[in-house]
Amino acid sequence: MENMNKCIQCTVEQCRYHCKNHDYCSLDTVRIGTHENYPSTDKCTDCLSFSAKSEIL
Repeated sequence: MENMNKCIQCTVEQCRYHCKNHDYCSLDTVRIGTHENYPSTDKCTDCLSFSAKSEIL
């Protein structure tokens, strides 16, 4: 099992760092950024550590 970091809660199951069956990230740290010049809501921010899972079917 990946190292579950209980300091970083995450529900993005499509990320390779998401801990299966748990809503936590497996990274030690994450980088948060924005895609807006003047962010005003949570929807304006992004996890820049996101990496899509590569699913093999």
